[in-house]
Amino acid sequence: MKLLNVKSEIGKLKKVLVHRPGKELDNLTPKMLEQLLFDDIPWLDMAVSEHNHFAALLQNKGVEVLYLSELVAQTLDTSREIRDLFIKQFITEANVTSETLASVLTDYLNSFTSTLAMVEKTMAGIRKAEVPNFTKRTLSDYIKDYPFVTDPMPNLYFTRDPFSIIENGLAISKMYTLTRSRETIYGDFIFKYHPLYGKASIDKYYDRHFLSTIEGGDILVLNDHTLAVGVSQRTHPAAIEKLAKNLFYNNKTNFETILAFDIPKSRSFMHLDTAFTQVDYGKFTIHHELKNAIRVYEITKDVNRPTKLLVKQIEKKLEPLLEHYLQCEVTLIPCGGEDIVSSDREQWNDGANTLAIAPGEVIVYERNHITNAILAHHGIKVNTIPSSELSRGRGGPRCMSMPFYRENIK
Repeated sequence: MKLLNVKSEIGKLKKVLVHRPGKELDNLTPKMLEQLLFDDIPWLDMAVSEHNHFAALLQNKGVEVLYLSELVAQTLDTSREIRDLFIKQFITEANVTSETLASVLTDYLNSFTSTLAMVEKTMAGIRKAEVPNFTKRTLSDYIKDYPFVTDPMPNLYFTRDPFSIIENGLAISKMYTLTRSRETIYGDFIFKYHPLYGKASIDKYYDRHFLSTIEGGDILVLNDHTLAVGVSQRTHPAAIEKLAKNLFYNNKTNFETILAFDIPKSRSFMHLDTAFTQVDYGKFTIHHELKNAIRVYEITKDVNRPTKLLVKQIEKKLEPLLEHYLQCEVTLIPCGGEDIVSSDREQWNDGANTLAIAPGEVIVYERNHITNAILAHHGIKVNTIPSSELSRGRGGPRCMSMPFYRENIK
């Protein structure tokens, strides 16, 4: 059996990667919210409780739940050399420019007897007050009244974005913001050095060092030969073309079409999956603004020019367009219904960001009661989770999960 297998958005979910929120949320301050891409400060204890509810629901549904920090710790425990390499790369990418401070931080991280605790500290952010014998050394130290030597990574509980499983391979993201760019270090080390995932010769269709940005929330695997990828605030068209070439011309995948969904470039539509997700065969949630504003482009192989692509705009409306590629009747289920106020409010709280755990069965935030009732009316089995704190990060159940293995659909 393949270690990774994601050939649809709705196949029965068997294994998934998540990250339980940690001290990185306690290191959010009002002054740092915009920089760290948050609108508010979640209460950590309640966020952990809500996330534990999410994980327990997945496990009760027969899904194996993997935790990001644990996989990273297992990876670094394989050898001292790999652990040292990780610490060096982490400090470098945290923009620690002082050689003396870099040496002090290296000693500090090496002082942790638990690799898991060390990994969680890199995620949480390192305060100046935590560093032994920290003293002001550089001009920046004297001028900037800033409490951290390495920033927290509060967006990590959205495991969908730093990398994506596509069929039996993966795409490691080139993140749009500097704040989130370090998140991809963890996936990079897992798939290079983990005792299971690092030794499996897993195909890589995109790399964190490529020039153009792409994030996992924009990638939807519609079936084993069609992807939908959002051209969003955070995913560049050139990245989609790069991904297309790597998928089409490797002789290991069956993908022949990428549908590039050009969506509004705004915070509320930061990724395609914030406004459009699949819940069953031919059934999708969608926000009303997306339905009217979206433009779709087909990307395929150019059979007359090897390694080249053909791009053309599709003029059809969304339902018949999807019906053509999925070969089934398509129903678009409106997030929040037809009322604009309810639709906007529930989309902001990720009513359209559903996680399908089987065809016709989803996990959603309980707060989006209008959308949830409409989903049930359309025959979808709805499992709800509490979300008063998790939703403050602007991401829903799909954002909080990276499927590693789904059963193939018929």
